[in-house]
Amino acid sequence: MLAIFVAMVGLIDEPALSLKTGAVLSLLACMTLLLKAAYAGQKHYRSTELWLLLKAEERPSEAVAQAVVGRVLRDAYLRFAFHFAAGSLALLVFMIVAGLMLGPPMR
Repeated sequence: MLAIFVAMVGLIDEPALSLKTGAVLSLLACMTLLLKAAYAGQKHYRSTELWLLLKAEERPSEAVAQAVVGRVLRDAYLRFAFHFAAGSLALLVFMIVAGLMLGPPMR
């Protein structure tokens, strides 16, 4: 997210290009999160930070842990993918509105 912001600030001289770059990079992040969500159930539960944070007596059995951790990861990835998609849509709409208000760039 910070990298997207820095790329947009670097292109601040051309607002339309800056917004378009932010939107495209946000969509790329969204697609990455969707891909991670698709494979979240295959990630072994012992390799997650969640498993490391649980105390030994709080840890569920292996079958339950794999199902729960996979579902929680999938839900988290999907939630953040939705946020990136919404942000990308907002940037695209703002780019279109700004383009209509400012007109074509003068060269």
